[in-house]
Amino acid sequence: MHHRLAAALLALLLGPAAACSSSPAPGGVATTPAATASFSGAPVVQATVTDGLAVPWGVAVLPDGDLLVSERDSAQIVRVAAASGAKTVAGTVPGVTAGGEGGLLGIALSPAFATDRLVYAYFSTTADNRIVRFSYDPALPAAAQLGAPAVLLTGIPHGPRHNGGRIAFGPDGLLYATTGDSSNSALAQDKGSLGGKILRLTPDGAPAPGNPFPGSPVYSYGHRNVEGIAWDAEGRLWASEFGENSWDELNLIRPGGNYGWPSVEGIGNRPGYIDPLAVWRPAEASPSGLAYADGALWMAALRGTRLWRIPVSGDHLAGRPQDYLVNAYGRLRTVVTDRDGTLLLVTNNTDGRGDLRPGDDRILRFTVAK
Repeated sequence: MHHRLAAALLALLLGPAAACSSSPAPGGVATTPAATASFSGAPVVQATVTDGLAVPWGVAVLPDGDLLVSERDSAQIVRVAAASGAKTVAGTVPGVTAGGEGGLLGIALSPAFATDRLVYAYFSTTADNRIVRFSYDPALPAAAQLGAPAVLLTGIPHGPRHNGGRIAFGPDGLLYATTGDSSNSALAQDKGSLGGKILRLTPDGAPAPGNPFPGSPVYSYGHRNVEGIAWDAEGRLWASEFGENSWDELNLIRPGGNYGWPSVEGIGNRPGYIDPLAVWRPAEASPSGLAYADGALWMAALRGTRLWRIPVSGDHLAGRPQDYLVNAYGRLRTVVTDRDGTLLLVTNNTDGRGDLRPGDDRILRFTVAK
């Protein structure tokens, strides 16, 4: 009840005229009994790692610090040198159909990448969204470094919008994937559909042992379109979710949890549904990537063109969400924690929805001032 009260207060206070902000508008910053602390630090952009990317979507950090970046529309995976920012096309993923919000989306490295050299990708075809894996050998000629993809999971609903697409390995060594409702909202409540879900798989693509619904990859359901997942220091899974017209969400994910869509958007206080711990108006958020660092979740906002810091402690908010870099770099797609504790932030202005800036799209490196 304490967390529901906190979430309800956030819903009442957050809005266009009173959004949580490092420079709050008249009306104040939303606070809750569980989240009254403020934060004096701010993200400091250190450098542009690289620029000139075309609709970048996912980022994976290689053991040597270089990056693999998926480009949504070109279906290319680009290697970016951490030291110089030089770009090399590692290859093009076959079978990708780009259009609308679909194309080559999430990318992740195998937990045993140092020995097995396997890369995972989530992408759209003409029929569905799917997850594949392939080998990656940088010793081969450029553009031919990707092996033939092995299909691990098919049948994820696909549409012009709401394709989910984020994949990541959790602390348990299992593969998590976020899916959207493909603009068919009824799929989110259908546990027999892969749409509107967070999935949990073995590295070979099978339903993970211990999943809440035996024999199913479904881990949570009732989602509209999740594009960001991250684990905190204690292994809790958090997810950022696009709402429709009223509320975007930050959710703490519980196995088998029903997150309400389409019956509930934002905070509903309805039995059987899990309410978000924080909500935003879409104009300030439309959230995509999510990362955890320094006791907080960092959420990249597309339409909101800003970076949100959301301090958490245990299973609740530990301070008020604050926004940074507002309109400084345009639409923000992905945020990733690098090996040294800095964070990488990916812009997304070349997809036809953003206001182009010279050098777009780019990857920025930032630290947090103490």
